[in-house]
Amino acid sequence: MKAAIYTNYGPPEVVHIEDLPTPVPTDNQVLIRIQAASVAAGDWRMRRADPFAARLFNGLFRPRRVTILGFELAGEIDAVGKGVAGFKPGDQVFAACGMAFGAHAEYVCLPVKANPQKGREIAPKPATLSLEEAAAVPVGATTALRFSSKGDIHKCREVLIYGASGSVGSYAVQLAKYYGSRVTAVCSTAHLDMLHSLGADRVIDYTRDSLTELGGRFDLVFDAVGKLPKPLTRSLPAPEGRFLSVMTSAKGMTGDLALLKELIEANRIRPVIDKIFPFDDIQSAHRYVEQGHKAGNVVVQIQ
Repeated sequence: MKAAIYTNYGPPEVVHIEDLPTPVPTDNQVLIRIQAASVAAGDWRMRRADPFAARLFNGLFRPRRVTILGFELAGEIDAVGKGVAGFKPGDQVFAACGMAFGAHAEYVCLPVKANPQKGREIAPKPATLSLEEAAAVPVGATTALRFSSKGDIHKCREVLIYGASGSVGSYAVQLAKYYGSRVTAVCSTAHLDMLHSLGADRVIDYTRDSLTELGGRFDLVFDAVGKLPKPLTRSLPAPEGRFLSVMTSAKGMTGDLALLKELIEANRIRPVIDKIFPFDDIQSAHRYVEQGHKAGNVVVQIQ
């Protein structure tokens, strides 16, 4: 199989495509023929070992545990282990690989038993999405869902989402609207129209407008990129409101992907795709995502 690998930390050029043996599923695994995968901020950060803690996870001087990046994917079941029930060859699925990564390849083996605490889960692909669209759902959407649950979004009348134009933020806006909140979305100038199209009630351009006058009015403030200035984390929430940051943790639940599939097929949420790159140009996908200006998600077509 072809896989995009990296054996040194560094710029996009360290990622290159090689031929590797196709993996063989164990008894409790499925072999997925990957047709599309996202390139996310976590991919370039692991590639650059930024933050330094990535080296403690993946090797101090060079990548050792993870050499094939990619958190999420969509594709087709190619083979199943003898202990697998519920999936068969030919099923179209979308899946999260968790910290094992591995989606930037033509094939990957994943365990069928969901383990949301490790970020791994497989579900049938939403019928209303293309494979490219489905590949952009598992990580960003489940992260938004988990923080929405942690923030008791169903009880929140006024919600502010900072970094609303990214993958997590764009799903968080839609989920907040689904649960009945009035949403104030914060982004840069280029993405104002996109967030209005997702249902945001108010969109604020952080490059031109101050957030200080909005202080004390939000039941939930969610920082979807981990960059909200610290004074605002205290001043924006209402006296009994909450502040949450994507830089902290939120508990996952088995069935998150199944719930998202239902919401997508009911036309309540949808992925936002900024750009799609061919697999042999994955370096350009890394380069574009690392610039930090993408709207929603970036996808690579693998097969």
